[in-house]
Amino acid sequence: MTTEEQFDKEAQACRDVFEKKLRDYGAAWRILRPSSLTDQIFIKANRIRTIEIKGESLVNEGIRPELIGIVNYAVIGLIQLDLGFADKDDLPVSQALALYDSMMSKTLALMKAKNHDYDEAWRDMRTQSYTDLILMKLYRTKQIEDHQGKTLVSEGIDANYMDMINYAMFGLIRLTEQEGV
Repeated sequence: MTTEEQFDKEAQACRDVFEKKLRDYGAAWRILRPSSLTDQIFIKANRIRTIEIKGESLVNEGIRPELIGIVNYAVIGLIQLDLGFADKDDLPVSQALALYDSMMSKTLALMKAKNHDYDEAWRDMRTQSYTDLILMKLYRTKQIEDHQGKTLVSEGIDANYMDMINYAMFGLIRLTEQEGV
């Protein structure tokens, strides 16, 4: 399978979880400000790092669900950056899914461009490095948020969210390869 095919497969798994939760809860996440989404992603990335360091999980969920959560919360973050947060669930399922697909399409385009330029270097990285890079992007994002989105030379919050998605997707691809699925 090509990287793009692997990305599409993992993206579909993430979208399936997003859609099921959307049908269970609606778009309740519309009330979240981007900074709250950044913190939610931080919790998931930090849990992955803790599992990697300790080598075990006492809660019956592994790394895969956390990576899916990072992808989905970062996509929600991109949506919130575009639409702004709301006081209530104001998105029908069909519109929320269309926005999700649009954000994932933009993220895939970014991955393809970077993957071309870096010649799939991510395949030679240790999977724990994806976790560390996601955490670094989170700390950068928090700094940008603390500066009200202003940067001097750095990418914005949206670019950091897309990078987090791509690192999480690489982690999902590598997990699938290790599991032989």
